[in-house]
Amino acid sequence: MLKVRLMGTKNDIKWFGKILQRNPKIEVTEFSDLYPNKGTKRFHRAYVEVRKSNVKEKQ
Repeated sequence: MLKVRLMGTKNDIKWFGKILQRNPKIEVTEFSDLYPNKGTKRFHRAYVEVRKSNVKEKQ
């Protein structure tokens, strides 16, 4: 499992999130809300958890 921070404009983050969700090799397990970056109104961040598709994690 990977935890990834996306940073950019709202549109860029949404665009890349759709790419991640459509990719058959990975499964998006969690996608956070958008948070504004301090000091700017243009850029935001979001946090995503992904893992390889068809792979069971040890519990």
